[in-house]
Amino acid sequence: MTDTLSIDPALTRRGLLKIGLFGSAVLATAGLTATLGGCSASVPYAQMNVLREADLVVLRALIPVILEGAVAAEKMPRALSGTLESLDFSLAHLSPEMLKLTLQLFDVLSSPLTRGPLTGIWGSWANAEPEAIRAFLLRWQDSSLELLQMGHSSLLQLVSMSWYGRPESWAHCGYPGPPSV
Repeated sequence: MTDTLSIDPALTRRGLLKIGLFGSAVLATAGLTATLGGCSASVPYAQMNVLREADLVVLRALIPVILEGAVAAEKMPRALSGTLESLDFSLAHLSPEMLKLTLQLFDVLSSPLTRGPLTGIWGSWANAEPEAIRAFLLRWQDSSLELLQMGHSSLLQLVSMSWYGRPESWAHCGYPGPPSV
């Protein structure tokens, strides 16, 4: 009888358990920190449906870097506010479980305990340099931890869908808009 287990599997049971435990620890730490720090996960900021003040700080730093090259510098403030508006609208229409996961991602990014070690952004997102944000995005994209790769993918997809769903983005990519019916 031959051994069906490979000698060097890409993902072992032990590796999967480590990733799961690490991810659980990160999310639990972020949740505990948010609770102890007085951050309420259920209170949207001002006229937002879902996004909280801490989420907005993170996204205001990330969106210009993610949209770099797709938006002219002089149009970035308007693109930023429009993208945040679209993102908030989309999040308000997610399933409760997907919304919970997305808000946990924002908690990990905004919590001082997890932000520095996981992103390399040791100070406030509002003071983060674009080069540091690019380095963070690249580190998560190329991470050996699938959880961080999924976080990177989620951030890019959320921002990209929120921006490219807006009519002012269509000219840049040559989309004439939906056909009139």
